[in-house]
Amino acid sequence: MSRIRACWTTAPRLLFLSLAAVAVGATLGGCGGGSGTALVKRGKAIHGGTDSIARGQALTVGQGVVGSAVPAGFLGLSIEFPGVEDYAGENPAALDPAFVRLIRDLSPGQEGVLRIGGDSTDWTWWPVPHMSRPGGIRYDLTEDWVKVAQALAKALDDRLILGINLEADSRRVAAAEAHALLSGIGSKWIDAFEIGNEPELYGTFGWYTTKGGQHIPGRPRDYDFQDFASDFSTIAGALPRVSLAGPDSGSAPWLQDLGGFLSDERRVGVVTVHAYPTKHCSPSQRVTPADLFSEAASRGLAEQVASYAALAHRHGLALRVDEINSVSCGGEQGLSNAFAPALWALDVLFQMERLGINGVNFHTNPHTLNQLIGAREVHGTWQAEVEPEYYGLIMFAQAAPAGSRLLKVSGPTARGFDSWATRAPDGQIHVVLINEGAAAKSVRLRITSGRGPATLVRLLAPSLQAKSGVTLGGQTLGSETSTGLLAGSSTATTVAPVAGSYPVSVPAGSAAMLTLTAG
Repeated sequence: MSRIRACWTTAPRLLFLSLAAVAVGATLGGCGGGSGTALVKRGKAIHGGTDSIARGQALTVGQGVVGSAVPAGFLGLSIEFPGVEDYAGENPAALDPAFVRLIRDLSPGQEGVLRIGGDSTDWTWWPVPHMSRPGGIRYDLTEDWVKVAQALAKALDDRLILGINLEADSRRVAAAEAHALLSGIGSKWIDAFEIGNEPELYGTFGWYTTKGGQHIPGRPRDYDFQDFASDFSTIAGALPRVSLAGPDSGSAPWLQDLGGFLSDERRVGVVTVHAYPTKHCSPSQRVTPADLFSEAASRGLAEQVASYAALAHRHGLALRVDEINSVSCGGEQGLSNAFAPALWALDVLFQMERLGINGVNFHTNPHTLNQLIGAREVHGTWQAEVEPEYYGLIMFAQAAPAGSRLLKVSGPTARGFDSWATRAPDGQIHVVLINEGAAAKSVRLRITSGRGPATLVRLLAPSLQAKSGVTLGGQTLGSETSTGLLAGSSTATTVAPVAGSYPVSVPAGSAAMLTLTAG
């Protein structure tokens, strides 16, 4: 997770794509990737023009597809090592059913990818006999933890990306941890071992603090990517023959050397990077919905990641953004835990898929502003608290199941209004409209390959700042859920075509999804 290393539970440290991050008052720089957004997404005015969607003006969803099919397991979660038992419980035979369901619904009917790592990667170890506990270690793995992790992977039918401690700079520590995880969880459930977490920060932040109050960093201040690559190779040589993941960095300057790293490290099976669009790392930095809804925070962020994905693909490798959320450094009170990130997440997931990123894992850490899910056990009964942002992930999962293809959308653009369309493997067409603006928008959807009446569901909240009252199709997970299932009466409506097009209005600060059968 993106946090200040010296304060694990209260003050998350900085992590973001440094050339693709938005501080308050800053703009996105270094946007790589491709152009051609208009092929799929018609929306935010790049140069700040005026709203050009007149009431009832038409958008056309064509039959042409764009990009590759949505990969299985595209959307998943990322959690910290202590979060496994915080979320799933300590009894492998009685996992938290609500948490299991909430993860499963992000990749229904498919093998998913759950990443376990973040800052706790380099603060965790498997105790080594006759070896003193390294100074930066704050969490001990146990046989019970391993059993819970295995049970969770089985219950989800997910493969795990598991962090391996690099900052301890010890082959013995890394080998003991990897062998314990492999033997206890089993290779069937392990996608890769991810060596280290955000190594670009090792020379900057304290790994531990001495009794005298001195902060001791994990590496010298001049630690660079070549030093990391050498350390990675050294630690990799001590690990069992399991696919590796890396470099797990969010630093654009470091990732300039990604090509050479991938050429040298042939055991890397998946390239992993981190991405946070905005940051709140000091009291003077404030993030607003307008910052989160900027081009830089959605399309720009995806294009920066896409440049690394293209490089990974040239090496025959997949790339996952295996840690992402709306605001780094622990989040922004009143924004991270409000509704606005739900609309941002919905849009940025489409952006990532459009540009060929192979997977995205949203980071959730209980008891922080950046949690998507909270969990607690009361007298043997589990209850999960679901934050507004999670609803945006669920709408994406419904609109873009594995195997879906993005369809070309054309028509007028408007600032703060985004439109996406998919054709699912079952033949259904989903059109998602996202209105981040302060005024309602109305459009007429011409869907060249659709026919018959359509079903309309809405993602609504009292306001962009709302922390509760979120509904998807009229249903909600409530403030706490013991099942992880949407409940309540559905407000889905039927929309009949009028003169060959479907009229849809989208209230301010909301999203809508129109679903119909392909003709």
